[in-house]
Amino acid sequence: MIWIGRTAIAITLLLAGSAFAQQQPPAAPAAPPPVDFSKVEIKTTDLGDNVYMLEGQGGNITVAVGRTGIIMVDGQFAPLHDKIKAAISTISNLPIKYLINTHYHGDHTGGNEAFAKDGAIIVADVNVRNRLAEGTTNGLTGVKTPPAAAGALPTKTYAGKMLKIRLPGRVADLRHIANAHTDGDTYVWFRTANVLATGDTFTNGRYPNIDFANGGNIKGMIAATNAYIKLTNAKSRIVPGHGPIADRAALIEYRTMLITARDRMAALVKEGKSEDDVVAAKPFADLDKKWAPTELASKNFIRVVYHSLADKTDRKTVLKRMLRRG
Repeated sequence: MIWIGRTAIAITLLLAGSAFAQQQPPAAPAAPPPVDFSKVEIKTTDLGDNVYMLEGQGGNITVAVGRTGIIMVDGQFAPLHDKIKAAISTISNLPIKYLINTHYHGDHTGGNEAFAKDGAIIVADVNVRNRLAEGTTNGLTGVKTPPAAAGALPTKTYAGKMLKIRLPGRVADLRHIANAHTDGDTYVWFRTANVLATGDTFTNGRYPNIDFANGGNIKGMIAATNAYIKLTNAKSRIVPGHGPIADRAALIEYRTMLITARDRMAALVKEGKSEDDVVAAKPFADLDKKWAPTELASKNFIRVVYHSLADKTDRKTVLKRMLRRG
């Protein structure tokens, strides 16, 4: 009898344990492994007229060589500083005079502090400095990025629509696009070379991220592409924030995708659909074949476009942005 009782107890405990295990929520997916920067290689593409595109890990870099120095657009991650410098040294031994940030994200600004220590002047829209100084929160994941070190902050900022950076033999036209990828986007036009660096307002062959929690909006993204199409011609070389070098035709195709996404999402928002509703509806399924490398990329793009059109900005936030811009 004792043996039977113990067996019954054991079976009961086993069944209870099984039921308890079934009630537990599934484990969260494992975080992606950290990047092994020691294995990253820097690829250099000659765009003509002493202008080059560098690809590594993170946002693309543009390097424009003048007679006395270099203007560089974006600097990727801090651990890649030495590799990026080595790649540039094969182009020119002149110093990097200016490092322009197209926006505040770490895969474009991570190298700021190291390049500033080398003597480069960090240049950006004023909102880039504000975002880096204050720290930010990712609207999709809730992940918080702490304030950047003081040495990583841009020291030359502009709050108007445009700024010119000049070196002997080289001029860079910087222009701000309001509320596109973020609230601090700058595109850089090297007119004599016919080269445009867009930052993440244009990503070639993939959906962009729209940082809606930090001023981004699909309407601004479309406004950016309108400006680029007007500025460029069939011979222009366009350095996207991510992806291979592009031409004007690729830019036009990207703009068409953005407009299609905006119009479809606007209709769903007008119908009162929730974020979960629009994700379930898969409104961009046909676009995904070209623009979404993964299912997560597809869902994230749906979500950021939804927030672009569904979220309401209160008056205090608008006033705060206006005061920041001076």
